[in-house]
Amino acid sequence: MNAFASFMGMVYMFIESCAMAIENIMQNRLRSFLTILGIMIGVTAVISLITTISGVSNSISSSFTSMGAGSLTLTATGSDLKEGLDDDDFTRILALEHVRGLTPNVSVSCTVTSGKTSETSITATGTNAYYFSVHENSLKSGRKINSIDTENMARVCLINKDLVESFFYGVSPIGQTLYLNRLQFTVIGIFESDSSVASLLSGSAKILMPYSTALKMNNASLVNNLTIYMDSANASDEVEEELGTLLDEIFSYEDDTYTITTMDSIEETMNTMMSMMSALLGGIASIALVVGGIGIMNMMLTSVTERTVEIGLKKAIGAEPGQIQIQFLIESFLLSMIGGLCGVALGIGLSALMCHLMGTNFVISYGAILLGVGFSAAVGIIFGWSPARKASKLSPIDALRRM
Repeated sequence: MNAFASFMGMVYMFIESCAMAIENIMQNRLRSFLTILGIMIGVTAVISLITTISGVSNSISSSFTSMGAGSLTLTATGSDLKEGLDDDDFTRILALEHVRGLTPNVSVSCTVTSGKTSETSITATGTNAYYFSVHENSLKSGRKINSIDTENMARVCLINKDLVESFFYGVSPIGQTLYLNRLQFTVIGIFESDSSVASLLSGSAKILMPYSTALKMNNASLVNNLTIYMDSANASDEVEEELGTLLDEIFSYEDDTYTITTMDSIEETMNTMMSMMSALLGGIASIALVVGGIGIMNMMLTSVTERTVEIGLKKAIGAEPGQIQIQFLIESFLLSMIGGLCGVALGIGLSALMCHLMGTNFVISYGAILLGVGFSAAVGIIFGWSPARKASKLSPIDALRRM
């Protein structure tokens, strides 16, 4: 019974301390608001930055998945004996298990001319028929590059919408003539770049042509860059290992003759960078919380000075130092938590707005919310401890002298 009575006494004391803390906060509305504002800004900054970066990271991961699921890129710098890959090497690569196709990527810088219109430094990319099998939606009109075009090094090309507007505004470009580096080409189609790996490798390519034609324009016979497609994204490691074995054989086991890049490795690197950026910005934003904590300490020290007589009276009628200390700690904690909760709401709203403006997915980061609330609670306790301890150590006699 005594234990129960003691417990209820502690509960009543806690409730009473909370009520007194709220009353004191309400009596000093402006000062309390300015103190809360510091914590609120800090929590808002932490949550909005971390949540926005999380949304950007998720969007990037989704893009990588759509770009590179079931594909890898090969850059073959070659050896002293062989500086790239030829059609026979392509056949050997296609014979590997789980490889369903490949597309060469040969870049050519062109000066494009038609009539009196001319543009310089236009990027053209040489590819093969398989490119259009993988990216069916890239062809908007006309026909695709086929195997006959590649075998005959045909001077045919597809152009994007920018070149259509520049050279054939108001006229169908299909069947029209373009001069690329003074060589006559026939336009056979219009394409639109997508988010595929091959499209990324082609950079700002505005023209597609048979890769054999592109090699001839570069006075080359070997390909240095390929996109290899697999029948399953889960076979990436197996294909990478088998491909490495084959390339070692092709390049006579010389070192540094090729680089194999998978979307998994790129995505992993990107996620690591985003995590570091999130931690860095979160740390910077946390400085605002520390500043807010200093504001809480300043307010509580001022409050202790103003309430010296009140503290003396409480001690004179039997209040323990621990009870005085708890009361001031509760007040500091409430100030911090009010600012923290307001900051959470404002941070979520701000991050949602930022994600919308950036065109990325908005995903609530519960980790960021826990970090913001936990940090604000810790700030309230840590920075409120010194003023609370000062209040608990006041001598009743010295306090009552100020009456």
